[in-house]
Amino acid sequence: MKHSLKKLLSLVLVFTLLYPMLLPAAALADAAPGDVIVTLGENLSPADREKILAEMNETEETEIITVSNQEEREYLGDYISSSQIGTRALSSTKITLAEQGAGINVETNNITWVSEGMYANALVTAGVEDAEIYVTAPFPVSGTAALTGLIKAYEIAAEIEIPEEQKQVANEEMVRTAELAESIGVEEATELMNRIKEEIANNPVESEEDLRELIRRIAAELGIELTEQELDGLVSLFMRMKDLNINWDQVQDQISKVRDNLGEFLAREDTQNFISRFLEVIAQLIEALKGLFTSEA
Repeated sequence: MKHSLKKLLSLVLVFTLLYPMLLPAAALADAAPGDVIVTLGENLSPADREKILAEMNETEETEIITVSNQEEREYLGDYISSSQIGTRALSSTKITLAEQGAGINVETNNITWVSEGMYANALVTAGVEDAEIYVTAPFPVSGTAALTGLIKAYEIAAEIEIPEEQKQVANEEMVRTAELAESIGVEEATELMNRIKEEIANNPVESEEDLRELIRRIAAELGIELTEQELDGLVSLFMRMKDLNINWDQVQDQISKVRDNLGEFLAREDTQNFISRFLEVIAQLIEALKGLFTSEA
């Protein structure tokens, strides 16, 4: 029960912290439910490539996109250590577009660092709302190549180019949040991030130093000790996020889908009330933030 609740909170955390950015409304307009795109790591051996495709129940006839280690470094190199990225692109994905309203569902195999929720966040940031995602590798790997592949696949499928700054902010937020959760705990990271946003919504900061002091104060109130590196990362993240055009209505829509996808777990008597209240609080917070960012536009 404790493990399942922690996994659920991780999913909620990444859905509420990695904001979907505003993209052209026509994205994926030509795509249809059931369409499949496969992304394969460039450094898979021929045998491993064949094995992965068989595992996905796909063949070389499927639309396949190759992801290189250089592409991983381009988008993650500023936020993840070189050793974490590695020197080979091996993790691979299968994306099946789903019916409207289905939400995003992710399953992983042999992925050790990127969580299912983190992959979901990459898609939410790119504006993808309804898809079945399978992420795998021939043996345990970090999974960063798959993350890069998901964004690349979306651009190709939708025939659009996501602004580079948008890609960078999405990747940074994913990494900062995941690392913070690993350092102080999932629940603590969730509360810290939500308190920061609540304070900014009620009392907008005017400078980077004001934001730094705000984060320090809230962390102290929660009994959380941030390293200077973690503090710098949060300041950088919120300052960059503030300058982007965020679609808050889409965030609320994603929260609704998270609630729908909780399924049997949410229906359990011992979790239903807690999780429902948690999601309602997040929805109310986003409504408040919509007013903040709209007034600044």
